[in-house]
Amino acid sequence: MESINPEHRHCSHIFLRFLSAAAAIIILSGCCAAAPQHTVSQVSTIDALLAGVYRGHVPLRHLLAMGDTGIGTFDNLDGEMIIMNGKVYQIKADGKVYLPDLDINTPFAAVVNFKADKTFALPPGTDFKGVTAVIDKEAACGNLFCAIVIHGTFSKMKTRSVPAQQEPFKPLAEVTKNQPVFNLNNVSGTVIGFRLPPFVRGINVPGYHLHFLSDDLKSGGHILDFELTGGTAEINICDKFFMLLPGNEKMFGSVDLSKDRSAELNKAEK
Repeated sequence: MESINPEHRHCSHIFLRFLSAAAAIIILSGCCAAAPQHTVSQVSTIDALLAGVYRGHVPLRHLLAMGDTGIGTFDNLDGEMIIMNGKVYQIKADGKVYLPDLDINTPFAAVVNFKADKTFALPPGTDFKGVTAVIDKEAACGNLFCAIVIHGTFSKMKTRSVPAQQEPFKPLAEVTKNQPVFNLNNVSGTVIGFRLPPFVRGINVPGYHLHFLSDDLKSGGHILDFELTGGTAEINICDKFFMLLPGNEKMFGSVDLSKDRSAELNKAEK
């Protein structure tokens, strides 16, 4: 694990499609020439993560074969992930940003091969709720997936990370009760994440799920709130969704995914 050096800068028809075993092999072996466009590719489900399935099963280097932009977490829930320009960054519980080894596995992540369909300015002084209102207007179809990249300056940015866990794993809502929270002021950086449709409940986070990385590569995390001084948003509308499940992995196979975990999700995300 190496600490970041600041010099290393830088949904019409709706359908869900799940990866077949053959497709998974093609993607994960790196045989495909490029990640698919307008496609959200995801590892596991949010409900599995909520239930404490923190063992990773997809190496980061294979995740990058599916997309160059995205968010997620790491093996044993060791911090928050943000993928920008094909590079993986890890914000750990100490609030610092690291470059993880690409052989580390992820238990949950979502990525896209990002290509902006729209680019637009965001009004100065806009808060989290205001920014989502602007994006909702620009990406009017809320039943499609929308990948988001925002670059700007923020008078306030409130983020969190999560500490690495040890077995027996606690549910995510329990872990986040004592999460480290970081209050950043007058910081420039990039917001990356997704607006996800209501029907993904149990699979991913309906609504907005955003992570932040500062321009100096010193801070970031899962976004709880912010206020924007000025910035520009790019959105990529996606009408395809691929999911890669852990297969016969013992922990995933035994977890109860029949429960409604909406209340747990709200606690963990907010």
